[in-house]
Amino acid sequence: MMKEDLVRKGIGFFENGYSCSQAVVLAFSEQLGIDTSSALKFSSSFGGGMGRLREVCGAVTGMFMVLGWIYPYDNVTDKEAKKRNYEAVQRVASEFKERMGSYICADLLAIKREPQSPVPSSRDHAYYNLRPCTRCVAVACEILANELR
Repeated sequence: MMKEDLVRKGIGFFENGYSCSQAVVLAFSEQLGIDTSSALKFSSSFGGGMGRLREVCGAVTGMFMVLGWIYPYDNVTDKEAKKRNYEAVQRVASEFKERMGSYICADLLAIKREPQSPVPSSRDHAYYNLRPCTRCVAVACEILANELR
């Protein structure tokens, strides 16, 4: 699948109400053979910087989850696989930070880094205009598409 298509899919999922983390994982789920229900479930707790704690951006944690499928570490004796996975995590995090200024949700939103109400924000025109989240999802999808090449 073309990079532009993956970015468009990620943005579409986000703009249809999925969290930033879910949008990134969903954009790549078909290509990686992950069923939609599983992708939604295992990425559901990471939106809003991990459950609205405003820690690591959900689009970034979505990238990390996808990297687990691209560079799996599933055998505790395979130190090389673990190293390859961690190298990929550090590489994409660094690129995201370089492009967006941070990979911390609170920094990206220019708010205090503290837990917020667990009640999700209403998704309306103002929500999308006041936040860089759509761009975060797009950048995360671009970076992952490049990793898949």
